[in-house]
Amino acid sequence: MVFGIRAVMEAIRSGKEIESLYIQRGLGGPLFLELKELLAEYRIEGQHVPVEKLNRVTPKNHQGIIAIISPITYQRIEDIIPMVFEKGEVPLVLILDGITDVRNIGAIARTAECAGVHAIVVPAKGSAQINGDAIKTSAGALYNIPVCRENSLLQTAKFLQSSGLQLVCCTEKTNDFIYKPDYTAPTAIIMGSEDEGIGNELIRISDHLAKIPMFGEIESLNVSVSTGIILYEAIRQRGN
Repeated sequence: MVFGIRAVMEAIRSGKEIESLYIQRGLGGPLFLELKELLAEYRIEGQHVPVEKLNRVTPKNHQGIIAIISPITYQRIEDIIPMVFEKGEVPLVLILDGITDVRNIGAIARTAECAGVHAIVVPAKGSAQINGDAIKTSAGALYNIPVCRENSLLQTAKFLQSSGLQLVCCTEKTNDFIYKPDYTAPTAIIMGSEDEGIGNELIRISDHLAKIPMFGEIESLNVSVSTGIILYEAIRQRGN
């Protein structure tokens, strides 16, 4: 955690990844205007909150600004895909839409790293923070697998399609099971939250919809378990 306008500005300039930024409502002044320009330059969005929330986070002189620093360095999916192809590998990417539980993020990352996933894509908004709990649950895997934080999952998905990857949505809104798609092709698998599922825009542009067979009374699996099931179907098909 970094607080105070100048301290936050220095953290940004030094290349620190800002996981969350809380700004006191109504904050102004020349120094704050300088911070706003810096945020625009680095494309960082802050959340405007009452001063009471900032005071609950820290009793110290925060000057109306508190930043949470990410423990990992986010990467760009536009850089990763060409490198995967250049190495002669078949891309396997995981897109997580609206998964807000840090333990699920950590568990998914652990499975993804073991399965050889090339990158995990998460949205800049509406996703769990990559914090200490997520790192711990991942058993350190979040340090070893590229994580890409994107402003628009829809635009990222379209980029992946234009790069030759098929989009496979893991959703119950289909009659096809997860065994039908050919995962030996370059693939991005999309997983959604257990309550909201995958956004309709992503479903509409996907190349395949696939569901996990369910035979019990409970209607859904934990998303980290579901991710493991579909990832290892992909690995089974790829044969190594």
